[in-house]
Amino acid sequence: MRIYVADLKDGDKLAQDAFNLHGLHVLSKGTALFEKEITLLLQHRVEYVDIDTSAAAVQQAPAKTDRPLEAELNPKWLTTMEPLYQEVVQGCEQLFKEAFQTGKIEQSAAAATFQPLLDNFKLERDVVSMLLLLNTKDDYTYQHSVQVGMLSYYLAYWLGYDEQEAVQIGQAGFLHDIGKCNITDDILNKPSQLSYEEFELIKKHPVHGHTILSNSIGPDSLAAIVALQHHERINGSGYPYGLRDNEIHPVSKIVAVADIYSAMISTRVYQQKRDLLYVLKELYKMSFTELDANTTHTFIKHMIPNFIGKRVELQSGEMGTIIMTHPSEFFRPLVQIDDTFIDLSQERSYEVKHVFM
Repeated sequence: MRIYVADLKDGDKLAQDAFNLHGLHVLSKGTALFEKEITLLLQHRVEYVDIDTSAAAVQQAPAKTDRPLEAELNPKWLTTMEPLYQEVVQGCEQLFKEAFQTGKIEQSAAAATFQPLLDNFKLERDVVSMLLLLNTKDDYTYQHSVQVGMLSYYLAYWLGYDEQEAVQIGQAGFLHDIGKCNITDDILNKPSQLSYEEFELIKKHPVHGHTILSNSIGPDSLAAIVALQHHERINGSGYPYGLRDNEIHPVSKIVAVADIYSAMISTRVYQQKRDLLYVLKELYKMSFTELDANTTHTFIKHMIPNFIGKRVELQSGEMGTIIMTHPSEFFRPLVQIDDTFIDLSQERSYEVKHVFM
């Protein structure tokens, strides 16, 4: 029976080999389809497969994890999600104003602001495209907080945290920059490089955030710790205290990766959006010095498949399409140029210059 991939159920078994639109073999006949296999089909943009409907083909499905997967966006997504996203961004702004005026926030209000977006966002699967579609030049500080919350949620899941823990980590990411409520807009939105004195003021926002969240939730709360530590780096080069490796909470390491990624892909008053592949390469470099390697590599490994199907320009000037990504050679995918397939993990003279999103 031919069935739409989005309608597959755990335990369905392929009646025929599955190939993508470019003729590459994806899965073999007889393969039982669970989360991993369905994700692979989605990543390769396989729309329909033939399923064995005989009684012998039915398998017991493992317990569902409800983990987010990467795949195509629902075409109706933007019209329903964008208003909700903007509402959460505005709610974040209100939290910042409350924190500035009273020195604390209502924990229940923060959760109520962020949770509706989380409930809807996690049902969609192409993290890269979602953030690009939603990202604008306006309200950078508040958009950044929302994006870091969502990315922290995803990354926590990818690292093996359960749903409840991932939600808490997402909430901590959402509130990580609350201390910036005490930094004036002229510094936060300055269109040129900050002076030494201005940067010193910026560097105080983790302590401000810790104070606000300590007063609101408690000094030992996950959100308060993350607010204090999200700019610490494993080599001791971070601030405010120059903590190293094991001195930094594991969740602070998660939010640090999400924080840097969101900042680097954003269009801000003083920078243009950077190419997404360039951003991931920069994170990869930082994983050997400033960022936790396992956390960063897990993030990259799960973001890279979102590039499958995207057009690319190679350093040679040739244009092609990413057909498949490599599990360890993150930045050397299989690329199709006309009728030719080039495996960049083998053809080392080729390199991707730009990905068109």
